[in-house]
Amino acid sequence: MTRARGLAASAVVVAVAVLAAGAAFGNVGLTRISSDPFSNSTSAHKTQVEPDTFAFGSTVVSAFQSGRFYDGGSSDIGWATSLNGGGTWTKGFLPGITKFKGSGVYDRVSDPSVAYDAKHGVWLVSSLPLLESPSVHGAAVLVSRSTDGGLTWLNPVTVATGSDEDKNWTTCDNTASSPFYGRCYTEWDDHRAGNVILMSTSTDGGLTWGSARATANLASGLGGQPVVQPGGTVVVPIDDANESAVLAFGSTDGGATWTSTVTVASIVDHTVAGKLRSGPLVSAEVDGAGKVYVVWQDCRFETGCTANDIVMSTSADGMAWSAVARIPIDGTNSGVDHFIPGLGVDKATSGASAHLGLAYHFYPAAGCTTSTCRLEVGYTSSADGGASWAPRTQLAGPMTLTWLAPTSQGYMVGDYISNSYSAGTAHPVFAVARAPVTGGPAFNESTYSPASGLAAASASAAVTSTGDHAVAGAAADHGARAAADHGARAAPMTRR
Repeated sequence: MTRARGLAASAVVVAVAVLAAGAAFGNVGLTRISSDPFSNSTSAHKTQVEPDTFAFGSTVVSAFQSGRFYDGGSSDIGWATSLNGGGTWTKGFLPGITKFKGSGVYDRVSDPSVAYDAKHGVWLVSSLPLLESPSVHGAAVLVSRSTDGGLTWLNPVTVATGSDEDKNWTTCDNTASSPFYGRCYTEWDDHRAGNVILMSTSTDGGLTWGSARATANLASGLGGQPVVQPGGTVVVPIDDANESAVLAFGSTDGGATWTSTVTVASIVDHTVAGKLRSGPLVSAEVDGAGKVYVVWQDCRFETGCTANDIVMSTSADGMAWSAVARIPIDGTNSGVDHFIPGLGVDKATSGASAHLGLAYHFYPAAGCTTSTCRLEVGYTSSADGGASWAPRTQLAGPMTLTWLAPTSQGYMVGDYISNSYSAGTAHPVFAVARAPVTGGPAFNESTYSPASGLAAASASAAVTSTGDHAVAGAAADHGARAAADHGARAAPMTRR
């Protein structure tokens, strides 16, 4: 693998803008942790979308696209780091990737994901750089490294190159007793090869990466999120290549080999209204004992598939999975549409006492249009491993869809959002759009997090979905999905 090390990015301490609770911004105070500073005429400004997070100890790191292009990628990947559990944030932009920041060689970049390698003391942000010639395509998978706690970042290391890579994700084994402690894993897919799933492994804090390895059955997929169990087993929940089923595969030998995929469940989903960019990609996490949780948007519990719930399946080993359960945010057939979930699990908890936090987007009325849809960000939590859930809290919104970054797949907040636990409280990060300032840029979409961490649910107020049953013969309200993000291509999917 090639290696590139360069000057560290300059960091800027955020002068935090805390938004008071109110109808425009939900029921909690929010902190704006970053905004788009770029001014190139080729992408939309001010726009930030698609945040991921990771927390270790009191440090929380987030990364997100900044300056979204219509047909894929962004001007650069922004980052924001808190060393005190979300109290204050330092922000900046990754150097050495795109031509817009630090003399990078790539035209655009997409799909940030954050990881931490405790053995080597290194923070990692994985990203997907894009080139525009001969058409927009994923040219590589990169990892940017920070060795000072996420406050400055080096020029990126190349994990892999290819003809059209997509939807990367990185995680590390942080259990000191694991036989593979300090090993990091990056997943992506090769779109030009039919979205074949690939994995690469690093044992030196992300400096070098091994050869790409496929699953034992050469499976195709999209949007995987690998997690590592305390004993060193890696489990990778992932959509199939057309987002019609959730799959999973894994490794018990530190990434030397990968199993064949198993089917977790079919995906039965409602098309989100208003031309919003939204697909049923998974969000996956693991608790302190190694139980794996995966959630996605799905309409199987709704008559006629007129709206999505967020649903969940769990596994102890990544191979056998529980029946799909509905997270009871609203009642069935309420007309509320739920989508783009970001699941967090407190790794200091486990089993029947595991603390789960779920951030997600929703429409109060699913049957809306581009002009009438009102997008909101919601949150719910569980203190008993997902057996029961707290009533929802509104974090942000309502937002008008035309305030969001426009893309070839619809108005965009992200293909995913994220939530991570630090010191027992949850820290979701998400895009919030407001009406553009008169005479200013066409957009006003930035990255926010609650001004203080969100506590676990109160057991006395929790609700359950016990007794819910999927609708007989439930089916998605659309045909097979096909690629659309950067040019006319046949299926399978791509989401840049």
